[in-house]
Amino acid sequence: MRAVGLRTHIWANNTRSALLLAGFPVMLIGVIFGIQLILMGVGYLPNSGGTLEQDIALAASMLWGTIPLAVVVAGIWFAIAWFGNQAIIDVMTGARKVERTSEPELYNLLENLCISRGLTTPTLRIIEQQELNAYASGLREGHYSITVTRGLMQALTRDEMEAVLAHELTHVINKDVRTMVIASIFAGIITVIAELTFRGLFYLRGGKDNKNAGPLLLIGFGIALVGFALAVVIRLMLSRSREFVADAGAVELTKNPDAMISALRKVEGRSFVMAPDEVQGMFLDNRKEGFLDGLFATHPSIDKRVEALMRFGGGRDPGPLSDQPQVSGTAVPTSA
Repeated sequence: MRAVGLRTHIWANNTRSALLLAGFPVMLIGVIFGIQLILMGVGYLPNSGGTLEQDIALAASMLWGTIPLAVVVAGIWFAIAWFGNQAIIDVMTGARKVERTSEPELYNLLENLCISRGLTTPTLRIIEQQELNAYASGLREGHYSITVTRGLMQALTRDEMEAVLAHELTHVINKDVRTMVIASIFAGIITVIAELTFRGLFYLRGGKDNKNAGPLLLIGFGIALVGFALAVVIRLMLSRSREFVADAGAVELTKNPDAMISALRKVEGRSFVMAPDEVQGMFLDNRKEGFLDGLFATHPSIDKRVEALMRFGGGRDPGPLSDQPQVSGTAVPTSA
């Protein structure tokens, strides 16, 4: 059943988070099982010396020894990411924390939005780049953060910046931030396990030959790839749907659909910020060109988002930036 309305979306989002937590151990076990079949096929792990079915049964029995180790490693990774996620993201994006004294206009816009909803004001961060983008991060109350680029502050008017801040604040309200960070941590664990294994295949020499090597490799690669693909697909599904609802949440907070539409049009084609894919999925915009990029995009296109805002929010579309008259200056003073 599709989520309808912001309150229903919050419930559906929390349900997806719970399912994600429950499904991750299954995906992790599947990937480990596939990797064991691959290692057995190339001779790195002992085989049964018998039929394909016996080799698969032996690999399954090995899980009793490898699963506890994998769970411990994954638990350590998750703990580090849970408590240090903001510092990691800051290093990856170059974001820095700012106070009211250094960016009073921007801080006041965010604080006023939070007061209107009775929320604790998230920490404000800025990336000193001319690209136009923003994102929300954090996992729990008191640790949320909203980050914008310097270029966004310089390009947007006051109303447009307020709409973008409201968009990111909606991610915090709906717990989208927590969902995306958890999904990124899980996807990262599976990715690293797979990469370490496959890279190791090129540097290590195999042991005893296995007559079932071909089928084992085929089955193992298939299982491992399915597990990896599921982790990526889950992250993409969570990211795409949340942007439409965050746009709607921005309109609900500001009562100004035109400002959200205008901000999106200014961001269009000017949003690229160097960061890992997991972090880019949290951005205001992360649209890339090309068939494959569109197929695996973390965000819907600006055109689709604008169309939704016009249809459900009653906003007006000024058209792509190239079709708009150029206006100099900004209504959000910056200290840089």
